[in-house]
Amino acid sequence: MHSTTEQRNPNSTEIDLKKISEIVQIFHEEDRKAVAAVAAESDAIAHAIDLCVTAFRAGGRLFYIGAGTSGRLGVLDASECPPTFSTPPEMVQGIIAGGDVALRRSVEGEEDCPERGAQAIRERQLTAQDVLVGIASSGRTPYVIGALKAAHTIGATTIFLCCVEPPEQFKEWVTHFVAPIVGPEIITGSTRLKAGTATKLVLNMLTTVSMIKLGKVYDNLMVDVHASNTKLVERSIRIVQAVTGVDATVAEATLAQAGGQAKLAIVMLSEGLNATDADALLERHSGFLRGVLDKKP
Repeated sequence: MHSTTEQRNPNSTEIDLKKISEIVQIFHEEDRKAVAAVAAESDAIAHAIDLCVTAFRAGGRLFYIGAGTSGRLGVLDASECPPTFSTPPEMVQGIIAGGDVALRRSVEGEEDCPERGAQAIRERQLTAQDVLVGIASSGRTPYVIGALKAAHTIGATTIFLCCVEPPEQFKEWVTHFVAPIVGPEIITGSTRLKAGTATKLVLNMLTTVSMIKLGKVYDNLMVDVHASNTKLVERSIRIVQAVTGVDATVAEATLAQAGGQAKLAIVMLSEGLNATDADALLERHSGFLRGVLDKKP
């Protein structure tokens, strides 16, 4: 029996004979299945986030590893953390089979080498404090399996994200599974479609919810945004305004004094402090703006 991701989808047979509008409707129908599959894994996703938050609080790191689309999605999610949450680049890292060149074009054969996956883990010096999320839609990519086994040997927390029912024997070296079962793809075997969508949804939650629980979000605002371009500078000004009620001119001036850090500027304005004292106050609240503004001890 082929893996679910390799089976043919009865909803898309003779798709080449259908009108464009009909094909679009098929995509909508199948994409809804991907969302439902992720929703069905809510408890598993929540536990995976708990594992990540625990690791971060202990000084650990989060690594994603995958091949092809799975690898690209992991790199994408990891690369968005520094600008969104001002995290150091090493805190969340994405590893793709074949290296950075594989982000733009396929590097054939790399995903078939478990020893290459294990080597990638050793090169990044994983420790027992780290979390490795192996991403493999089919549940059987040798590169990912090799990496997970190596990480398990080191004592790291291992999470396997796949879109099929994971084999029982994997429990020997996987701490936790997240397995949204999306069913056969519209184009047989093309896991950049529903499986890719489901993977992206899960990764969105792993990092975003973890960062919320680390104090990098206040209300629904990215108060730790790294204002590295005009758009993000303008967003930072709006964030400071939204929380403190000051006008744009005051927000911009205070941001300049705060070195562009929205969270710090907010504390300066709300508490009437200079940058140094505001930073010390934030530090006493472990970086949680909520604790400062709500005057919690």
